[in-house]
Amino acid sequence: MRLFSAGRPVRLRFGAAVTVAAGLLTAGLAAPAFADDDSPQTDQLWINDPYDQTLLLGIDGGQPQSRTLGVGLSHDNDNFTVTDGRLSVDVSELAGVAEVTWPDNCTPSGASAVCDVPVVPVIGGDYEDQVFLTVRAADGAEADAQGRITYEATATGGPDGTLTAPHDSFDTTLTVGAGPDLAIEPVADIEDGRPGDEREIPFKVTNNGNRSANGFTAQLYASYGLTDLTRYDACTYTTTDGNDFAPSTKAVCTFDQVLAPGDSFELPEPLTVRLASHALNERLDIGVEPGDGAQDIDSQNDYVAFQIGAENTADFSVTGDAISGAAGETATAELTFTNNGPAWLGYLGSGDPVAQVRLIVPEGTTVTGVPSDCYPRTLDGGYYPKRTGAPRYDCELQYWVLEDTQRTFAFSVRVDTVVPGVTGAVSIHPAYGEFGQYPFEFDPDLTNNRAVLAVN
Repeated sequence: MRLFSAGRPVRLRFGAAVTVAAGLLTAGLAAPAFADDDSPQTDQLWINDPYDQTLLLGIDGGQPQSRTLGVGLSHDNDNFTVTDGRLSVDVSELAGVAEVTWPDNCTPSGASAVCDVPVVPVIGGDYEDQVFLTVRAADGAEADAQGRITYEATATGGPDGTLTAPHDSFDTTLTVGAGPDLAIEPVADIEDGRPGDEREIPFKVTNNGNRSANGFTAQLYASYGLTDLTRYDACTYTTTDGNDFAPSTKAVCTFDQVLAPGDSFELPEPLTVRLASHALNERLDIGVEPGDGAQDIDSQNDYVAFQIGAENTADFSVTGDAISGAAGETATAELTFTNNGPAWLGYLGSGDPVAQVRLIVPEGTTVTGVPSDCYPRTLDGGYYPKRTGAPRYDCELQYWVLEDTQRTFAFSVRVDTVVPGVTGAVSIHPAYGEFGQYPFEFDPDLTNNRAVLAVN
């Protein structure tokens, strides 16, 4: 099951430790090598291969189910036009495991085929797969049998006229499966909520597998701004305190209903949640797994995570300080971030800090003591090699702040030269991006996002 602790929906199994996934790449994609106008022009061809897949055996000896695998080519640099893509697909390792039906843009030869991609798109953006393979378990295949599809590719274009995808780098493993496959019906995001609203959440589970599920367990994780989850006799409820992770409510529900292949389950009464007065960008995660220790044969559809947005605000502010001292003396400067509410904020998808408090060190002073979670920078935000003595410091908050969070960063500042009335700038910024470039859209008053550190 994939649960949230921070970040975009994080893929975890039941019982796994909660982790942060701050930047997942689509399967088969690698980081692009973009070039600016003044650097050498480079480009790279990539194969966008599917995740590993499970192929279902037929029910009671019937025909195995087919599924479609989308594969495609892309390249990095939009300064080049890339054409005549040729995707080579080798299915020789699928013998006795799976059968492949080739699409019209592939020319098969034995256990392989070459598929034409006339125009290769740039990675990201409006990318779509270009080659669609239909696969199913082979006749006589046994459960747990595995085979692999491998891919190679070339194309015309790029700085040298020909692009080649990295060799031996792209493949998809197919596993023949027999068992239950619990799938949760997708749930649409809610964008127009208001504090105090009660919202009904659709919940439907269907067994798409080829064996019965002898009961199942459901886990629900509701973020801090969601309250009053519907209470069911089959569920136990706990609330976290928010010390290590953002506070949330967890429900663990055990249902003993047998779900035969094709059967569906709905809750005895609708699942509802209420948006609290501090709600803003909320999230509800729901995951299911079959009972009796059975393994779900396709975990990609047994989980949903969706957003519930509330029309609310969170007023961030920062307070500077005033210190004094003769040359050679050291004083403590306290810079304080405050969320004045009424909403909390948690970046439950990315796990990014909700904000940074930035200090531009005043002229004639040196920082000799740096609080934890504060990092030295050059004035323009570049790398600074020493912990102390930097001209700028960026201090990161956690990935969530409650509606009344206050955090103080205490710096030790030595006065080197007395410059009467000198100040250093103190400000709040998004963790990634300059202040004003990516403003806090939820903050109703940006004027209190700046302050000063005054010296003498």
